[in-house]
Amino acid sequence: MFKDSKAFSTFSVDDVPRAKQFYGETLGLNVSDEMEGLALHLSGGGEVFVYPKDDHTPATFTVLNFPVDDVEHAVDELTSAGVRFESYSGELQTDEKGISRGGEGPTIAWFKDPAGNILSVLEVE
Repeated sequence: MFKDSKAFSTFSVDDVPRAKQFYGETLGLNVSDEMEGLALHLSGGGEVFVYPKDDHTPATFTVLNFPVDDVEHAVDELTSAGVRFESYSGELQTDEKGISRGGEGPTIAWFKDPAGNILSVLEVE
């Protein structure tokens, strides 16, 4: 039924202009204004629609993952652009840079957009 459908994901933010600056300038994505929201044009042809919501509550899970060849390099570049990485202890323990290394999953680091939604950079093999 949906095999040929161009599915896309959505999530909300509390400030579309601030999201546009973050996703377009800080993260360097191609963005465009659409239907009172923002389209994020991802490499490979995928798209995400970001929409305004007055009573926005940040997602408590990762809404967008960015695969990279080198997480440490990506973290350093994003940190120099003003992005702050999350710090976790316990099962998903992160180091001083905010990187979770090894363990059960991939090398990964989580950060938030200006609306508090959780994003990540993770190493692909």
